[in-house]
Amino acid sequence: MSGPSQAAEVEIHDRRALVEYLAEGCKPAAAWRIGTEHEKFGFRVDDLRPPAWEGERGIGALLEGLAGLGWARVEEDGRLIALTRDGASVSLEPAGQLELSGAPLEDLHQTCCEAARHLREVKRVAEPLGLGFLGMGFQPKWRREDMPWMPKARYAIMRRYMPLRGALGLDMMTRTCTIQVNLDFSSEADMVRKFRVGLALQPVATALFADSPFTEGRPNGFLSYRSQVWTDTDPDRTGLLDFVFEDGFGFERYVDYLLDVPMYFVHRDGRYLDVAGQSFRAFLDGRLPGLPGLRPTLRDFSDHSTTAFPEVRLKQYLEMRGADGGPWNRVCALPAFWVGLLYDASALDAAVELAGGISLAELHRLRAEVPRLGLRTRWGRGSLRDLAREALKIAVHGLARRARRNAHGADERIHIEPLLEIVESGQTPAERKLELYAGRWNGSVDPVFREFAY
Repeated sequence: MSGPSQAAEVEIHDRRALVEYLAEGCKPAAAWRIGTEHEKFGFRVDDLRPPAWEGERGIGALLEGLAGLGWARVEEDGRLIALTRDGASVSLEPAGQLELSGAPLEDLHQTCCEAARHLREVKRVAEPLGLGFLGMGFQPKWRREDMPWMPKARYAIMRRYMPLRGALGLDMMTRTCTIQVNLDFSSEADMVRKFRVGLALQPVATALFADSPFTEGRPNGFLSYRSQVWTDTDPDRTGLLDFVFEDGFGFERYVDYLLDVPMYFVHRDGRYLDVAGQSFRAFLDGRLPGLPGLRPTLRDFSDHSTTAFPEVRLKQYLEMRGADGGPWNRVCALPAFWVGLLYDASALDAAVELAGGISLAELHRLRAEVPRLGLRTRWGRGSLRDLAREALKIAVHGLARRARRNAHGADERIHIEPLLEIVESGQTPAERKLELYAGRWNGSVDPVFREFAY
């Protein structure tokens, strides 16, 4: 989840300005970049409990240590809540999940180096504090009541409002982690094609990255419980966005969607004002209850856009949001999958054709079944594993044609190899952990904190 936007404090009076704001994201292909985000669970090595912000071994102390490695401080009410450096940021999710929002980078080699450097720095600071970090999609051991809350005002507003809209919103906030990738488009038409491919193939990404099979120390019956949580979080701001597949979809239609997503807050003078459930349309007209006459700025709209949580999200770029958190190599693999599909013209053509074979009814069925069944979800005469194999084949060829090589001469295909191994074996990361739980771990999830920590 984001902090306050860096968009301009320019007051807006009509939706045209919002449409133009999204359209400003269009870039020539030479300027396309890759922005990768990943979240991870912190834990105290001695008792495996999630650390609070406070204390000598708290998340605040971890951020202080990272600040000493060349990161600039971001504070709220005198408390360190985030860090920035060279276009990247380190921030806190509601229960202290640590997030790296990576800088916009030119290729996947840079992305992978960025993630590796970040994890080395986190480990360097965390180990003396007796802290470790785990990449999974859902907290495997602790109850919602055991999770701490970070001192960020926007989270207090969401904490109050979330239970009014769904049974699992607080679990989404406190017990989930994800990997995301942010990608560019050249035009409105290019955005539409990429958005549709992203939505249609998001179930494939969810299956390949499924890594959340435990809740409170026991199997929960799902492979991606994180994905399932989103189905009971808030119907006003989640889901597949059927309208993206309708004729005439573009920036204007997405603005209309955002105007109908209920607000959480307005940020003014360093403070978050609770307007949860109120209308951005009313805000645009200066009719917000309690704030009469106040009109939004582009920064308000940008902030508001971060409070919609569909499977693919449009800002001035596209966010792919369907993957569970995971280890370092899958942090590199998610952008490899989507870059391979969307950043090469021939691959995008093939991906559009592949996605076009998925009806809207089929897509909704996949969305409903994949969290439980993963690659074993029925598809055509076979399983989703077959669709994943086809998507990966397209992505591999796309990465090969990009021909971006590292210092050792390897191209970007090296970063998609973990996904090729998953589809070849047919075993998702979640199924591998369930196998260990039933075998060597003797019915305990505790070993996951040791064997799968960064």
